[in-house]
Amino acid sequence: MKKIAPSILSADLARLADEVKDVIEAGADWIHVDVMDGHFVPNITIGPVVIKALKKAVSVPLDVHLMIENADLFLDAFIEAGADILTVQAEACTHLHRTVHAIKQRGVRAGVALNPATPLESLAYILPDVDLVMVMTVNPGFGGQEFILAMLPKIEQLKEIITKRKLTVEIEVDGGIKTANIGEVARCGGDIFVAGSGIFGTPNRKETIKKMRREIGS
Repeated sequence: MKKIAPSILSADLARLADEVKDVIEAGADWIHVDVMDGHFVPNITIGPVVIKALKKAVSVPLDVHLMIENADLFLDAFIEAGADILTVQAEACTHLHRTVHAIKQRGVRAGVALNPATPLESLAYILPDVDLVMVMTVNPGFGGQEFILAMLPKIEQLKEIITKRKLTVEIEVDGGIKTANIGEVARCGGDIFVAGSGIFGTPNRKETIKKMRREIGS
């Protein structure tokens, strides 16, 4: 089943609980949380304390994306705070296999994210071990960026690899997702769609999510 995951990066953080409840009532499947440390990406966002508070306000899985250096040092903190899915950046993990298995051993779904310039080949030996691969369709760090069209063939190629190897890995797509392009991303092989301003920045979030579902056939 295809899923829509609004990103709180574009929510009104002064009323975050209400914002999250609003998009869940509008039909969100997951809530996506971007964690940035100011080192791996040029921005700083939130940490485990906010995720722990969010966990009390949500009725859907928390999809936590760690855009941080030394992710291994913080896995326990984010898992204990309530992350249901924990995704790390391939570029930030020296021992990616160890990191992925450390997440899974704690009973949490494990994902690996690839920046736009990172080739799919970097996943060759880890792909069977992950639950999802996140294809970044913008350069991470800030919300509201334009979708990089060159990532569409990358999504298609990843889908082909997963199908050929008969894996159950889901493809998550993050960056610049709007109602205007979500259908094409789905046709290329996307399963989970992260949208920040594409949902939170629209006047009627329920209608936006309904339109997105029509576009992806979900």
